[in-house]
Amino acid sequence: MKNKIFGITILAVAVIILGSAHLNANMGEKTIVETAIAAGSFNTLVTAVKAAGLVETLSSEGPFTVFAPTDDAFSKLPAGTIEALLQDKEKLTAILTYHVVSGKVMAADVLNLTSAKTVNGQSITIKVMDGTVMVNGAKVIKTDIVCSNGVIHVIDAVILPK
Repeated sequence: MKNKIFGITILAVAVIILGSAHLNANMGEKTIVETAIAAGSFNTLVTAVKAAGLVETLSSEGPFTVFAPTDDAFSKLPAGTIEALLQDKEKLTAILTYHVVSGKVMAADVLNLTSAKTVNGQSITIKVMDGTVMVNGAKVIKTDIVCSNGVIHVIDAVILPK
């Protein structure tokens, strides 16, 4: 009886490990845009990327590093801000490209940086405070979401260019 239970337990563990390996093998097969859509917590960002006409760019080969604000991050903006930005493609594009760095910058790399030049031409400030990475004052809440054309780091606020 013990051998049968042990055998079933080993089989269950093997299935879990193989299933995890399969999921990890599939990570990174989607582009940054596809990953953001699938996550379900970047609806405002995806809407903004579409309105700015950046879907094709962020779906291209890259690689890109995106500091992606969540829907909650966008909800912290003053009332009417998102609607106004969706009507001002130039300003919206400037803000969105301020969240993108050329190249694939993983969390371990970010820890060694004090700044990074964004796709819009301006630099963002990177600080590590009490073990937490901050990008222009926004807290990085999740790192290293690997995509086929780069990586996403999730932030808790929308960062604005100067």
